[in-house]
Amino acid sequence: MHQSSTLYVGMDVHKEPIAVAYVAKDHDAEVVSLGTFGTRQCDIDKLIRKLQSKAKRLVFVYEAGPCGYWLYHYLTKKDSVCWVVAPSLIPTKAGDRVKTDRRDAMQLAWLMRSGDLTPVYVPAVDDAAIRDLSRAREDTLRDLQAAKLRLKAFLLRHDIRYTGRAHWSPAHLRWLSEVVCPTPAQQIVF
Repeated sequence: MHQSSTLYVGMDVHKEPIAVAYVAKDHDAEVVSLGTFGTRQCDIDKLIRKLQSKAKRLVFVYEAGPCGYWLYHYLTKKDSVCWVVAPSLIPTKAGDRVKTDRRDAMQLAWLMRSGDLTPVYVPAVDDAAIRDLSRAREDTLRDLQAAKLRLKAFLLRHDIRYTGRAHWSPAHLRWLSEVVCPTPAQQIVF
């Protein structure tokens, strides 16, 4: 078998298995499914070695999803070309509703070779860390607001009323620290 210059490798990435298919740059080449691989770095290294025996240049592509960009960063660190594409930008045939991991990987490889895919911006690790920090802050503020509303509703249900002016002021927080509920169970809830 002669070695192709470029292989386009489509991957359907999930938490555990990664379905892999490839197609050579030659237009008469067929898409070949390699099956599934694990998601550990040693599994990815094994995949790269297996594919490098078939071509000099590897171009990987996978759909953006909940697994994030760790695979992109790992492959680019290994000096491979990798594209991440948005699922909404992947061309599909009308009425083609059959979705399997194997078919998705084969379709990605095929579309990558034909040039029908557009990559999305992949944030650097530091940018992703700032995004995570920002999301965590937003989640915490939302949780805090929900907790305040639950506490106020609990106190209102038991006719425990704050007579001061502003809620969540230092005076209100002192008053909350001194609240005694009518029953021990309610005190536990409080």
